[in-house]
Amino acid sequence: MKKLPIQSTSYNYLENAFAAWLDILGFAQVTVYNLPNAVREFLHYLEQKDIKQINQITHHDIAAYYNYLINRTSERQGGALSSNYINHHFWALEKFFEFLHHKGTTGLPEINLKRLKIQTLEREILTIEEVKELYKIVENQQANTQKQEALNYQDKILLTIYYGCGLRRTEGINISIDDINFDTRVLHVKKGKNSKQRLIPFNKTTAKTLQDWVYEYRTLLVKDKAEHKLFINRYGKPLTGGTLNYRLQNIINQSDNIKLKEKTITLHSLRHSIATHLLANGMDIQKVQRFLGHSSLETTQIYTHLLEEQPN
Repeated sequence: MKKLPIQSTSYNYLENAFAAWLDILGFAQVTVYNLPNAVREFLHYLEQKDIKQINQITHHDIAAYYNYLINRTSERQGGALSSNYINHHFWALEKFFEFLHHKGTTGLPEINLKRLKIQTLEREILTIEEVKELYKIVENQQANTQKQEALNYQDKILLTIYYGCGLRRTEGINISIDDINFDTRVLHVKKGKNSKQRLIPFNKTTAKTLQDWVYEYRTLLVKDKAEHKLFINRYGKPLTGGTLNYRLQNIINQSDNIKLKEKTITLHSLRHSIATHLLANGMDIQKVQRFLGHSSLETTQIYTHLLEEQPN
């Protein structure tokens, strides 16, 4: 939506102060831009309703804005706004009111916006046998040069990080070699979803795999010692998510397993797979929740449904 005008000086100030607050809290720059932009639509709406002061907002105003968003037409595509778009605005309002409370604003109504249900595509899950096959493929890849051998070994790191550690796509891209503690065998995810951090323990096998990469193979590719990203390309520069997904598809394409090749597998599919496998092996769902970094147990419970759908 186009940036809406705000006449009120105090509303403009609040929008900018909200962005600065998000930035101080360490939110990603895209979030620091997008959330205040969503709040601007709310402030513009208040002005249209002749509400000039933030502490004049009532429960009725929040409910009316809720209905306004649900019924508003998308300017770009026509039709109703997507559930994702509306839920993003709800989240923005919740963070904005959290900011207002933090700065001492009183008399505000409670924000309790019910999220809209999002229809998601069926997740593709790898079987344990298929995961083993992927590991076997990367271990048997041929290389004519040391650099190619290092790049091939990085495919094993891809599986280790996204399947073995269950990271999200962006989390894996942002991992630095400094985030790996080999003494305690813990991976520190510093840039998780919504800027949340978490610690992921790993076993001795994973430790050996990561150590071989960091201290042996990765050194064949890195050119600048100041470059600490875990995943790097043949030129010593950080890899992108697109390149990692391409490498994953390249691994799958080397398989003779028709069923595996017919699946739509992405980096996130590896995360879905490890979650399903952990639950299948009896891990407590709350431990799986912490492992995945889910804020809500309801999100983790999705994987119990996926588990029920898997063939015996």
